[in-house]
Amino acid sequence: MSDSIKVASQDHLYTRRAAPGMRVVRYQATALKMAWRNMWRNWRRTAIALVAIVLGLIMLLFMQGLIQGSDQAIFGNAVRLYGGNIQIHAVGFRDKAKRLPLLPLENPDALLQVVRDQPQVKIASKRINTGGMVSSNEGAFPVAITGIEPAVEAVNSLQAENIVAGRFLLPEDGDAILIGQGLADLLNVTVGDRVTLLGRGAHEQMRQRSMIVVGIYDLGMTEAEKGMAFITLPEAQTLYDLRDQATEITIVLESVGQEDAVLNALQGAFPGYEIDSWETLRPELRQTMDTKAAVSGFFGLIVLLIASIGILNLMLMAVFERTREMGVLAALGMKGRQIMELFLLEGALIGVVGALIGCVVGAVILFVFGRVGLDFSAMSNSNMGEATALMGDRIYTSYSASGIILQGVAVAIIAALASLFPAWQASRQEPAEALHHV
Repeated sequence: MSDSIKVASQDHLYTRRAAPGMRVVRYQATALKMAWRNMWRNWRRTAIALVAIVLGLIMLLFMQGLIQGSDQAIFGNAVRLYGGNIQIHAVGFRDKAKRLPLLPLENPDALLQVVRDQPQVKIASKRINTGGMVSSNEGAFPVAITGIEPAVEAVNSLQAENIVAGRFLLPEDGDAILIGQGLADLLNVTVGDRVTLLGRGAHEQMRQRSMIVVGIYDLGMTEAEKGMAFITLPEAQTLYDLRDQATEITIVLESVGQEDAVLNALQGAFPGYEIDSWETLRPELRQTMDTKAAVSGFFGLIVLLIASIGILNLMLMAVFERTREMGVLAALGMKGRQIMELFLLEGALIGVVGALIGCVVGAVILFVFGRVGLDFSAMSNSNMGEATALMGDRIYTSYSASGIILQGVAVAIIAALASLFPAWQASRQEPAEALHHV
């Protein structure tokens, strides 16, 4: 006689003498014990189901960790490239943003002090940002000319990390300019050569200055490199007749996703300024992020479906193999509902055990790759687009304990749901037919 029948018959005798409340408790405990024993009666079948769940969950967690890590790399580098998570401008900038107007900020130093007091702020600096031309013997090319504070921005500058010739700007630099490899190729210049910088000053007059190329950076994004040139903030103030002034304050936060809290705090403190995040200034980045989230969610659903189909198949096999046993249980007095609950419990227990193992193993794998990373240098150097270039040479998986737990719970629930149909099939067996089943 099988364990299920032994336990069921013992429980039947006991519950005839027990009070109604005790019968329910006794039955639930017995059903759980029966489900647990049934799991391991055919340990090979259970092991296959567990392997399917564990591998599916590990694949899901690793894929999501890798996608989140690439998002942090791509969008973190994108906001660094384009001037920070948040920017503060004078009123009227938004309407003319594409022209990069020279609209000086009132009292930028006081603004800067308040900004740096925000706990999420990593770096905040003053800038002058406007449009202009850079020319050499090869011709003149339009660029965005940005005056920066090198001492402040060097530690977080994407350009500073990717210098391929010369050096980054220094605070004491005068007629020095930092350009991208794409622009250097167009101008046919290298470090030490001179170029002519032409721009429109604060009073709309044209200002021109000869500059020496002190550094060239290579981001792997030719279009971005062609369109950006950097000089020191004091040099820009002199060139554009903006003594001790700035046209924007750029703010780099600890991570992408903290913008709303900082925006709310700054907008309350500075109602007379235009304060925007990268989502407003660069809406194409938000669209890309939403698309990546949708794609990752779709593939995650596919992984879960594969795991649930495997569980469904295994539970159906278990029902067909144990038809005679179900007939005996029904003859002993177990109702169809109770037999259905028994098979549901088995599926749920398999899902819980698989989810626990998968979460532990998946967390360890995510932790390891969150430290050592994955080498993506072949992709970042393959000219596959701006996104892969911003991704960098190495991706580090990103994860959270709550995210791992939620995925584990989802897998356990799906395993229980996958056993619903087999359990319903088991509950519909007629005792007389089941007892004669071979």
